[in-house]
Amino acid sequence: MKKNDLFNLVFSAMFLCIALLLPFLTGQIPQIGKMLLPMHIPVILCGMICGWQYGLGVGFIAPILRGIMFANPVLFPTGIIMAFELAAYGFFAGFIYDILRSHNITKVYISLLISMVAGRIVKCIVQFLVLGFTDEGFVFTAFVAGAFTNAVPGIILQIIIIPLIMLTLQKLNLISFKKEGIKK
Repeated sequence: MKKNDLFNLVFSAMFLCIALLLPFLTGQIPQIGKMLLPMHIPVILCGMICGWQYGLGVGFIAPILRGIMFANPVLFPTGIIMAFELAAYGFFAGFIYDILRSHNITKVYISLLISMVAGRIVKCIVQFLVLGFTDEGFVFTAFVAGAFTNAVPGIILQIIIIPLIMLTLQKLNLISFKKEGIKK
């Protein structure tokens, strides 16, 4: 195993732990916890810092593992839908960031915004496929409310905090906006 792979694996494990634990801080009031989207932040950061493969893996595993360990989210249908949604966030954040990486924060915002849109598209598709075959059924207005309207505080939080974390890590010389990624 190369040193870079080991660092990415360790950082991914850290992001997975953060994704499992962060909802405890916001979940004391379920309505607020759902609005702040706490699991999204470590998954997107994992994709940008460790790469799309790790972001995809952490994104898919986090809601399922959290559902098994803490029964929140409920595994079906919410946990399954979230697994695909968060996997898409991790994948697109890492993939776009890797393609666009340069010396400025604009690329962080571009990859963040693209991943946020792509994740919601994947969520819509998976939610339609999963709920379309249940008694609940898929309701587009409920999807829009959950993915956009009710999620505005979380979207704003992500747009503010993720670039700040990336800038802080770069200023601390822990990551670079150049192609080499995590500094060893």
